[in-house]
Amino acid sequence: MANLEKLPVTVITGFLGAGKTTLISHLMRNPGGKRLAVIVNEFGEVGVDGEILRSCAIPECPVENIVELANGCICCTVADDFIPTIEALMALDPRPDHILIETSGLALPKPLLKAFDWPAIRSRITVDGVIALADAEAVAAGRFAPDIAAVDRQRLADDSIDHETPLSEVFEDQIACADLVLLTKPDLAGPEGIERARAAILAEAPRALPIIELTEGAIDPRVILGLAAAAEDDLAARPSHHDGADDHEHDDFETVVIDLPPVNEPADLVRRIEELARGRNILRVKGYAAVTGKPMRLLVQAVGARVRHQFDRPWRSDEPRQGRLVVIAEHDDIDLATIRAALLPQDAVAQ
Repeated sequence: MANLEKLPVTVITGFLGAGKTTLISHLMRNPGGKRLAVIVNEFGEVGVDGEILRSCAIPECPVENIVELANGCICCTVADDFIPTIEALMALDPRPDHILIETSGLALPKPLLKAFDWPAIRSRITVDGVIALADAEAVAAGRFAPDIAAVDRQRLADDSIDHETPLSEVFEDQIACADLVLLTKPDLAGPEGIERARAAILAEAPRALPIIELTEGAIDPRVILGLAAAAEDDLAARPSHHDGADDHEHDDFETVVIDLPPVNEPADLVRRIEELARGRNILRVKGYAAVTGKPMRLLVQAVGARVRHQFDRPWRSDEPRQGRLVVIAEHDDIDLATIRAALLPQDAVAQ
């Protein structure tokens, strides 16, 4: 007999590097008895998060239940990518009990919620909840506008003036759409930073929102799965900067991919990423590197000038030991020649 219950979907959104992949990896390993499926929407041509999650696959979330969509924002490619992917996951045998969607860090969640109203799926699927992850340290530091206080004063003086940066709007839209906010990396923010971050989030929230501190993605799945929010039917309560627009744009951001030759020391690569981030206002760097003499692949994740790296798995015999980094920045800060010169050894830049 066909299962007539709507399949619940949790949308996991958040600013670049907030910890979405870490959270989903934890849920995959601790599904609370649910059979999960995962859709990963990368920004740019080369996916990193999807491969990380596939390496975490377990019987409750096998590899065939993990789908990566890297052809652009899924709310902009609904007919071509999103709907067929949802239908394919619902057709799996056994069918998943719950689908997790990891949005790009640059995604606006509300257009994605609107996609659930498509006739092909609206009677068969529901948005169980929208979970927004917020980096406590970054929010506490007020990185979403050049001068938050000055912007507030100007907005009070003249409502017609908009001095918000694109990153600010992304953050605010994600908070406004959320049913629950997870405040990540609280250890880096400290008690005072956590309080500032909470205040900033609540100031942007259109309604009372629960805020939970989260360390390394570890959370009881019962806290975030099974909210039964039916968010697709509650769009009016989730205001957006882009309400009334026919579509939304990602032209404020740009992605470049750098093929990376083997590095001798991880510390040298970290230093180059840090210097690039400070000099060019780079938002995000993620990818892999090959380290000379090491059989393991080096996973690299950077948010601004904060770089984390670890060896994640051995290189397979059927893959080249070739590093690859995805660099994301606002449009005006992307310059391929400058990025290549910063990240590559001098002898490789000229090639």
